[in-house]
Amino acid sequence: MKLNTYQKVALTTLGATIFLIFVGGLVRAAGAGLGCPDWPKCFGMWIPPTSVSELPAGYEVTQFNVFKTWTEYINRLIGVVIGLLISATAVSSIRYRKTKPKVFYSSVTAFVLVLIQGWLGGQVVTTGLDEWLITLHMLLAMIIMMALIYAVYNASSDSFTVQLSDDSKQMFFVVTAIVIASTFIQLILGTQVREVIDVLKNLTEPPPRETWISRVGFVDEVHRSFSWIVFFAGTVLFYLARWKNNSQIIKKIGTAVYGLILLQITTGIGLYYLSLPPVYQVVHLTGVAFLIAFEFLLFLLIKNSVFPVAE
Repeated sequence: MKLNTYQKVALTTLGATIFLIFVGGLVRAAGAGLGCPDWPKCFGMWIPPTSVSELPAGYEVTQFNVFKTWTEYINRLIGVVIGLLISATAVSSIRYRKTKPKVFYSSVTAFVLVLIQGWLGGQVVTTGLDEWLITLHMLLAMIIMMALIYAVYNASSDSFTVQLSDDSKQMFFVVTAIVIASTFIQLILGTQVREVIDVLKNLTEPPPRETWISRVGFVDEVHRSFSWIVFFAGTVLFYLARWKNNSQIIKKIGTAVYGLILLQITTGIGLYYLSLPPVYQVVHLTGVAFLIAFEFLLFLLIKNSVFPVAE
């Protein structure tokens, strides 16, 4: 399929958005969320210091860690690039305003949401990494990603058609909706677990790292138990995708969704039993972004499938 300008820009923006989620995972795993203690500048500078000797007056030496500072600064720079790309996506979507208004309005929605996301990022820093704002920041990133997927899908839907019988379509639709809903609930629960851990590690005298998970309590128990719902719903979806339809694209995406669910469970087990290794944290966070992306794409394919034409 030959891509037009809008499709190229929008796909680049989508990929960059997922990459930013990955970088955000690195920031959290490195504990670099306050690597820049102010916003939008970093230590009062547009280009942050590289050594203690370059710190401007008014900042404590204890606030500065060159690795954490530049990790957060690079995260912000990528965020600026995403903002520019989403702006370009919104502008290039004007061509669809009359022919495919869903493309235009979802692109503009992504643009508006990224402005809110930028403001919210500043509030996260200003409040010293307020836990609820971090959760909202994460959820909004997923919604922006879904808005871009919706826009790209509607701009490209003429290039492919998925055929499903009415019975299969209804079953697929319900199961996929359950998988998406349960994944989002699991994401929210996971961010709540992370919030408690952030509180523990930021204590004046934090407890040993290997005890953090055990100190989370009820929220972590619910989070781990709820993963069974995601697993069983995903297993049903995998079965339907592999053996109850003839569409190759649904087979492939259904398999990808199931593989990502297994990856999330595996890394979740590793986080619990291996004292939260940073690499597992990054994979776990990035994995849920890919999982939601594939789930939502599958949902759109099923929702817009057509009844097979009899030969």
